[in-house]
Order: sequence, then structure tokens, then C-alpha cells
Amino acid sequence: MARTGSARLGYEGVAVCVPVTIPYSRYSLRSAHWFCGRALAELIKGAGLAKNDVDGFCIASFTLAPDSAVGLTQHLGVSPRWLDHIPMGGASGAVALRRAARAVQAGDADIVACIAGDTNHVDSFRNTIASFSQFANDAVYPYGSGGPNASFAFLTDHYMREFGATKADFGKLCVAQRDNALATPHAMMKRPLSLDDYLNARPIADPLGLFDCVMPCAGAEAFLVMSADRAKSLELPFARILSTIERHNAFPDDPIQIRAGWAMDVDDFYDHAGVGPEEMDLVQAYDDYPVICFMQIEDLGFCGKGGAAEFVRAHDLTAAGDFPFNTSGGQLSVGQAGAAGGSLGLVETIRQLTDQCLGRVVDNARHGLASCFGMINYDRGLCTSAAILARGDR
Repeated sequence: MARTGSARLGYEGVAVCVPVTIPYSRYSLRSAHWFCGRALAELIKGAGLAKNDVDGFCIASFTLAPDSAVGLTQHLGVSPRWLDHIPMGGASGAVALRRAARAVQAGDADIVACIAGDTNHVDSFRNTIASFSQFANDAVYPYGSGGPNASFAFLTDHYMREFGATKADFGKLCVAQRDNALATPHAMMKRPLSLDDYLNARPIADPLGLFDCVMPCAGAEAFLVMSADRAKSLELPFARILSTIERHNAFPDDPIQIRAGWAMDVDDFYDHAGVGPEEMDLVQAYDDYPVICFMQIEDLGFCGKGGAAEFVRAHDLTAAGDFPFNTSGGQLSVGQAGAAGGSLGLVETIRQLTDQCLGRVVDNARHGLASCFGMINYDRGLCTSAAILARGDR
């Protein structure tokens, strides 16, 4: 479905650089503020900047409460002239990128730090889902659904019935991502995973098993957005932005979600980039559960609706394969550090395109696509975004 309206401006002259990950931990007694602060420290160290050189911030976090991005500025001792809080969970990464890029182009900020981070105390995840949305409070929890496992079990079961996907199809994706994760230093899952391991795992919420479900943890992901001239003057390798999209509450009349916002804007997405899906050297998709990966493969134009299972059967999804997918291991093997999960794939894309990989390397990568998804209510996720990046000139 093509977007209607006036042509969008490009992102010429904008650089994305300094990919940062604060190592993940299953639980932490530290606050989200600490993880965001560590990310900022690594950003300015990696760029060779002073803290006050960063005059813009995009912040995503579930566990900053009662603070928002404003409160975090006091905690970090910064005085930005441009500030945005992105309360969109897993969709926040590409949304932050496009906001930051436009701020730099407009001169509203010179250097924007895009930071997503969360802690994970013993009770953090339960507290987060207990107050996730008014819809959940009114129409989900009173009926015994305590979180995303039930929602994605519902979506997965419907998708399997509608399109004939099998557990083994989802398993192939999970196994490939685990292979990618084995070389990623901060991945929470460090043991090889076979298809038999996947198929025989203990059930969680039918038809989901243990390895279909993301592991909550603590950590942070971050990157800088600045002008290409500034990045060159700092001698920083950078990626260029070719296109971005975001969409919220797409297809509200669909009784059950089998597609999302990417499908509304996919034509404009590639037209704006000047490249097509066949030119993507790597794809990073939001992956708290395998079924949403299948939807992204379809909605982003790699196959038709309902064709993801056949597509996955026909391709090697490892970093060395013919369709490198979630090359760090994705959330299913690295872990989900709250809202940082929405930036994990984007940070990995920046690494791949700037020769700063921590794990598996995709050889000769020129273009990468990072796709994001967030804010799941019972029957659908509300927020989608995506970005296409290209290797920059140094």
C-alpha cells in the first residue's frame, strides 16, 4: 500500500554512529537511570566528545518511572536543547532515529544521543505488565491473561491455522538466531540450540514453548546521530539513513492481527530509500516471539502474506547464510532489556555497516534493514517502525 501525500525529504548529510551496548544481566539491583548513564558515558567516550557536546536526547525506557526523559536529564547532569521521550517499547529504536535525524537536519540539535535502557529487578516485569495500558487493565487482566505469552500464543495459533506454518518453521528461525548469538559477548543464551531441543522444550502457553519466548533482562542500547561532516571530523565510521517509516494502530478493523504497519508503508519505504528488499544484505527484525518475525518478513516485502514459512524453509538465516537475519542473535537469544529491545537490531545494523561487529560478521554488507514492533495489547501490537541504513563514506 503506497503512502499518499507530498514527497518526503531525504536524510542526506546525516550520520548514525557509535553503536553501544551495555552488557546484559538477567537481574540487576541498579536502576534504569544507571544503565542509561552508562550508555551515555560509552557514547561520549567512543566519539571522543565532552558530555556537554551532546545537546539532544531521545530516551526510551519502561522502568524510569516516576521519572521521564526530563527527570533523567537531572540525574545525568545534562542540559539538552532538544529532548524526546519515546514511550513506544519495541518500536522505539527506528522512531528515535527518525526524530533525531530531523532534529539534526533542522539545526535543533547538533549531536543527539538515542538511548534505550531498562533494569530488571525481581519484580520489574510483573509491575510493567500490570500497568501496561488501560486496555489491558480493563479487558485483558480481569480474564486471566497476565502478559505477552498469552497474547502471542493467541496470535501464533491463529497464524498457524491461517497459513499452515508449523512449529518446525518457527524452530528453524530460533535455531539460526542461536547460532548467531553464540559469538555475541553479551548474549544471555550461550548454549547451542538444536531443532530437537526447540521442539521438545517445555510448553509455556500453547502453542508456544520455552524457546519461543523472550527472556527479560537488564541492559541498554544506544547510538549517536549527527551530521556526516561532524562524524568525518571526529573520524567516526558511520552509516547513512536511506529511509524510515513508523505507523501506529494500523489495520484496526482486522479481527486478529496478521499484518502490521509496515504493510501500509512498504512501497513508500523502498521508494524513499531508492533500493528494494532484494538489495538488503542483512535484516534485523523485532523478535520477542517468532510469529512477529514471520509477519515482518511478509509485510516488508520479502515474500507474500502467509509465505514466510516457505521463505524460511528456503533460506539460511545465519550470518553466513543467504538471508542474514538477526545477526547478533536477536532478543530470543540475546535477551530483552526492556525498551532496549527496540534498539538492539538497529545497533547491530550500525555495527555491521561500520565494521564494528561484536560477533558474527556479514561479509561485504552495504545495506541493512532494521524493523521494530511494540506495545502489544491482547490481540495486536500498536506501534511499528523500520529503517534502511547504508554504509557511509569515510
